Amino acid sequence: MIDVLQALVLGFLFGWLLHKAGLTHYARIVNVYRLRDMTVMRFMLTALVVGGVLLQAGLDLGIAERAPLPSSYLLSNLVGGVVFGVGMATAGYCPGTIVAEAGEGRLDAVVAGASGLLVGALSFGLISPWLLPSLRRSWALGRTTVPELLGVSPWLVLLVFAELVAIVLVLVRKVGAEPEGEAASEVADARGAR
Repeated sequence: MIDVLQALVLGFLFGWLLHKAGLTHYARIVNVYRLRDMTVMRFMLTALVVGGVLLQAGLDLGIAERAPLPSSYLLSNLVGGVVFGVGMATAGYCPGTIVAEAGEGRLDAVVAGASGLLVGALSFGLISPWLLPSLRRSWALGRTTVPELLGVSPWLVLLVFAELVAIVLVLVRKVGAEPEGEAASEVADARGAR
């Protein structure tokens, strides 16, 4: 029961932070794919680096436990990532932001969220018995992490990842420089359209 309560509290806090940062709005998410507003990308990449460092530090200090690791299937991950990305670009929401927007009372998020979750769950349930076995035969890595696969320290992988993120953040800063005011006005328009 404690695990469920912890998940609910963390989920609520995550949604609240997304909302407060303005990262739940349709225009903000769609404009990432239009290369007009990189706020969401900057937030997520920064969160990945900070989360990775904090988690690894917790593991090294013995105050965190390693989560159960599922097997990795590269082809399955690639197909799933494409389906997820197309759905996110089409809907303008990801699963987290659509729940946050639905909680905010947005009818489009409620309709898109309910229909998307229902269609997605039914499609997966119908397709997975014959699709997953064939996807899992290709590029199966087993239960491994990138540091284990490369035979290096997790801190080295985190350092390289952080450097790559820093380069991406510098590059995307230039992308959103001029249109950001326009993207911000689209978010304000979306808020006013309620």
